[in-house]
Amino acid sequence: MPSPLVALLMGSDSDLPTVQEACKILRQFEVSFEVRVLSAHRCPEDLVAFVHKAEQEGVRIFIAAAGGAAHLAGVVAAHTTRPVLGIPIQTSALNGLDSLLSIVQMPGGVPVATMAIGNAGARNAGLFAVQVLALGDPTLAEKLKRHRSEQTELVRQKDESVQQQFAG
Repeated sequence: MPSPLVALLMGSDSDLPTVQEACKILRQFEVSFEVRVLSAHRCPEDLVAFVHKAEQEGVRIFIAAAGGAAHLAGVVAAHTTRPVLGIPIQTSALNGLDSLLSIVQMPGGVPVATMAIGNAGARNAGLFAVQVLALGDPTLAEKLKRHRSEQTELVRQKDESVQQQFAG
């Protein structure tokens, strides 16, 4: 198996159902990845060591999913110059708004590309990672074009189905 190009990190294993959505996208595009549970608060030394090791092993993009205080993406971004994508996890306390604000409010100079809260954000993180990697990979870029065309066709089919349901 090739070295992972993407590292998906989550602050807790309870974040896995959301992170799985990003994994599905990366598998669909045949992008190598690894998934880890590393907490910015409970094991920060392990997290920093992983980021440095992952860079040395060829990881090009980090995706960090966290809820609540959601500092994971920011800590990763503080220790790498590689792109970091943040997925705010939907929480029971504030429906993920706390997570979103924690990730999106990074100080100037330490960027994190922040996605939507929850599953849609995870899918978009996977797609955004593919888009970044496709900048240097024509085969991946072609797969993205086909994916977009398939999405367009699916919407057209659904439109036709709805029109038939409501035809006079």
